[in-house]
Amino acid sequence: MARRHRLIRVSPSAVWAVLADGHRYAEWVVGTARSEPVRGQWPHKDAAIRFQVRLGPLRLANETVVRHCEEGVELELEAHAGVLGTARIAIELRPWGDQCLVIVDEHPLQGAGGRLHNVGFDALIQLRHRTMLARLARLCESPATDAPHLTPVPSAVPGVEGAGHA
Repeated sequence: MARRHRLIRVSPSAVWAVLADGHRYAEWVVGTARSEPVRGQWPHKDAAIRFQVRLGPLRLANETVVRHCEEGVELELEAHAGVLGTARIAIELRPWGDQCLVIVDEHPLQGAGGRLHNVGFDALIQLRHRTMLARLARLCESPATDAPHLTPVPSAVPGVEGAGHA
């Protein structure tokens, strides 16, 4: 099981606003080139997003389905990746002062990913999560964002910006 966390310098509601926008999925999910909601109302249970993965000249269309949603707190997704199978991705938001601790937990469920799952595979997922959480933080903390509630929270320690990720 690959588990990673990062402290993002905005409120949990600001992070949730990005997670709840199905059109922004490709902006923070590593390996995803394009995304669009295709079923239901994202991020409610059973809603789905179709996403595209580019591997050189190849473009593979896949789907992510919401399996559990506790608005503003937790989002559990099942990502379908064709022959690679499916994976469970749980994203938890915890208030941390006036900031947000984001915890991501992912593991393969079915298919080749489930059969080949091992410590090495988890290490690759960890690297992916590091980049994914950095992208999510950048989106949420960006002063150029169009949503006023996504204003970054200043760091309590001078010179320390966004510290606290593993």
